[in-house]
Amino acid sequence: MKLILDSDKCQGHGRCYALAPELVDSDDYGDAVLVGDGTVPEGMEEKAQLIVDNCPEFALTLEQ
Repeated sequence: MKLILDSDKCQGHGRCYALAPELVDSDDYGDAVLVGDGTVPEGMEEKAQLIVDNCPEFALTLEQ
């Protein structure tokens, strides 16, 4: 499973990195950046789905 970030859609709400700092961080402007290459570690699938579901801009998606 892999997280995909559309950085053009991100508005820096911060929900993703507040909910899953293991998967997403923020840049100097408060916009999301993926930790690593976006690969979701085993056991973090539910957290990944949670941040996808909570992104108000639909900037995050999951790829199987």
